[in-house]
Order: sequence, then structure tokens, then C-alpha cells
Amino acid sequence: MPPIEKHFKISIQRTGKPYREVHAWIDDPENKNERHDITRVLEFSRMFEEKYGAEAGREYVQHLADDLNGKFGHLVEDVQALVNQTLAYFGAKKR
Repeated sequence: MPPIEKHFKISIQRTGKPYREVHAWIDDPENKNERHDITRVLEFSRMFEEKYGAEAGREYVQHLADDLNGKFGHLVEDVQALVNQTLAYFGAKKR
């Protein structure tokens, strides 16, 4: 998952605004897991829409998408490294 400062920069590129309130709220360390819960995406995006407008609600959803892509990207890299190590161990792939 990108660090919060990167989320600000991505938001500026996407919307012209950093949406600091949105990203800081999502990544609050004490509530981070709860606030990344995709089963609550409608609830939380509506909350941001009501507070800051429709674009803020979309930015909340985009934050989740960016984090999801980051997490799975790292997972794919880790799995590929493990597959390569296993194949090399059994001589099926040269190191």
C-alpha cells in the first residue's frame, strides 16, 4: 500500500486536490483495518460525499483500489520469487 504522502500526490494528479482528510482518515493506524473493509465501501464513500462532495467519495474508493493493487502486486512478486526458488531447487530452472 502506498504511503499516505503518495496517496496525496496521486490525488493531486487525478483531481487537482490532495484530499488529505480522506486519506488521513482511511490510514489512521488505530482504525486502518476497519476503514479498508470493502464491505463498508458504500457507507464510507457516502460519508465523504456528504462531507466533501462526490469527488471525495470517489477518492475514498480510489484509495482502496490503489491499496488493493499494491497489496496484490507485492503478493504476485512474492509468489513468483517462491516459484522460481522452488524450480531452481529441483533443477527445473537455472538460477
